[in-house]
Amino acid sequence: MKKPFKKTWMIASAFTLGMAVLTPLQVGATTVETKDSNINVQLEQKISGTIKEIFGDGMNLKGIDGKKYFISFSKFSTEQIEKLKLVVGQEISIEGRVVDDYSDFYTFEVYKKDLPKEVTKEDLEKLEKMFGEIKKLEKEAIHEAEKQASEEAFEKKYEEIEKNQEEMYKITKPYFLANWQPETFAQYLEGLGFSEKNIVIKENDKKQLQAIYEEWVKLEKSGDEEKANIKYDELYTILQPYLDELYPPLTFEDYMEGMELDIPVETMAKLKTLYEDAQKAESDDNMELSEMLWNQFHELIGQFIKPMTFEEYMSDFEFDLSKADKEQLKKLYEEAIKLDNELANEKWDAFYKILEPYFAINKEILFFASKLTINNQDYLPQ
Repeated sequence: MKKPFKKTWMIASAFTLGMAVLTPLQVGATTVETKDSNINVQLEQKISGTIKEIFGDGMNLKGIDGKKYFISFSKFSTEQIEKLKLVVGQEISIEGRVVDDYSDFYTFEVYKKDLPKEVTKEDLEKLEKMFGEIKKLEKEAIHEAEKQASEEAFEKKYEEIEKNQEEMYKITKPYFLANWQPETFAQYLEGLGFSEKNIVIKENDKKQLQAIYEEWVKLEKSGDEEKANIKYDELYTILQPYLDELYPPLTFEDYMEGMELDIPVETMAKLKTLYEDAQKAESDDNMELSEMLWNQFHELIGQFIKPMTFEEYMSDFEFDLSKADKEQLKKLYEEAIKLDNELANEKWDAFYKILEPYFAINKEILFFASKLTINNQDYLPQ
């Protein structure tokens, strides 16, 4: 079954956390008037609630005001968040500000946290200027997508973003290299996990690997990425047979384990042949044949996969539907899953058009945390 979503443009940028344009509900924003009555300065806001879900970079919060929030921890270090030992169901208060978009969580101050301390003031100023230019280009790209601009116009923005990223990389690379403390060869080898399966590397291979690894480290330290990449490829050419032993291909039987599908014996035999032939084509680097075989495999097995019911599909959405909308949605859903063409897309478009007002009412408020309070204990970014 095809689970559709409206076409959205995404920028493959290291600085973009999310491109969805969301208009936040106001959370009692406090402002202060200046002498110029046309200028308002937004102060920090405070919210409290119960933790619903926890992620690496934030959490979902059910506010005491009944609203849903996504709280970003971007200003806090990973170590700080780990030490808090947050748990679902915990009560917490947060100070910070509402933002319009997920990408607003990634400010220059957040970016700067991961830079080496040795970066000079002059270079920081250059980086901040380019960072700001990237953020501006991202917003312009969103605008291009919203007004259905040409792909050429969008690509131009993307190229400008890449150009700025490359310039930032040129500035930061020497600092990172100066601070880089590479693992010893023994540590590197241990990290690959061969000992976990008692895989022993031949002595001749180990000596050759160590020589290549140490040469790779020297090249990386010198900044010669092109030669370093070639050397790293040499390393993996020798390691590949051992890695294949460590991570053997999944057998057809393992792949099918747990799938509760009613597949006839003769069809199961065809599936196994397609599966093993596709794997062999991959190992032979015959990607065209591999893709064709995998398509045949998934098309055949797809005939026996039952689509989820309307009720199962809607269980992910945390909002109540009106009786009339629910009946219409169920009708559209059951019609759409029987189709696999433009007619299906029309059904899905109608389906999501009914849901759009519910998404709008129930959307999360994006909140950029700058202070956390747990059990009357305050925590600030370091």
